[in-house]
Amino acid sequence: MPREAKIEEMKEVDEMEEEERNRFFQVARKVVLAGFGAVGLAQDELEEFINRLVERGEIAEKDARKLMHEVTDKRRKTAEKAMDKRLDEVLERMNVPSKTDIEALSHKITALTHKVDELKKA
Repeated sequence: MPREAKIEEMKEVDEMEEEERNRFFQVARKVVLAGFGAVGLAQDELEEFINRLVERGEIAEKDARKLMHEVTDKRRKTAEKAMDKRLDEVLERMNVPSKTDIEALSHKITALTHKVDELKKA
């Protein structure tokens, strides 16, 4: 294969890899934005509901702030878990290794390196 053909082939591979990274970024971006949108909408509805309770005198303003803080914190944690799950699913579908996968491989490489070192000494 001539040198120019090899260079052209390498460029095509680079372009395909760049396109794959862009697709991954776009999918991840959509997942994150959808999560933020859902959380924002729920937050607005919650504030409106609590404000109505305060206006009707069903709860004190101090209790309303405390309730709002508690619910917001719980919703944030739930939303983070859901977004993490969705992102993990996207990464899995795209066959991208997880942090756990990489750490497991790193441990295996370390163990193999030690065994090779021991064999060299023997």
